[in-house]
Amino acid sequence: MDENSLSNLRKNYEKGELLEDKIHSNPFKQFSVWFEEVLNSNIYEPNAMILATASDNKPSARVVLLKGFDEIGFKFYTNYNSRKGQDLSVNPNAALLFYWMELERQVRIEGRIEKLSREESLEYFNSRPLESRYGALASNQSEIIPNREYLEKKFSELKEKYGFNPPMPENWGGFILKPNLFEFWQGRPSRLHDRIVYERTESNWKIYRLSP
Repeated sequence: MDENSLSNLRKNYEKGELLEDKIHSNPFKQFSVWFEEVLNSNIYEPNAMILATASDNKPSARVVLLKGFDEIGFKFYTNYNSRKGQDLSVNPNAALLFYWMELERQVRIEGRIEKLSREESLEYFNSRPLESRYGALASNQSEIIPNREYLEKKFSELKEKYGFNPPMPENWGGFILKPNLFEFWQGRPSRLHDRIVYERTESNWKIYRLSP
């Protein structure tokens, strides 16, 4: 595709609005409202989110799946030795991005990440489908491997060894991002998008609008 073709790709957003008199004062409740609407819209992978981390001044981003949230934070699970796990071990500041193009919405969330307890991680691990548990056990995520056959052989050997009760890897578990900033974005006509920010203060949340 040439540059002119790209520059002519345009879409006029007109599926919603985000006004100060119609939002919750609590960003977690506002997120819950939007997420419920996402679930009711039958969007594919509604809990997919981009996780951005950084270490040594080198940013890195990837898609992970949200596996729980409450008024403390947003949870996901991974291999602690992965690139993201290593980034977070030296720099716990991170950002999440949800993009629901069908509703012309996105939510940015910034905060600090902490590990979940071993007990909570184990409870979630044991709730996963058996094949997914073996996937976590077989994969030393982000490690260089010789080929796919190596991974599939390891997967089969572990299944033969552990049967229906694979152990949770020692280097696998959950993280929780505890937010200090939310930005809710709603696409609007003429590129005059709505951007509402919630910024944590010592006692509450400060709410303000950004220019698009």
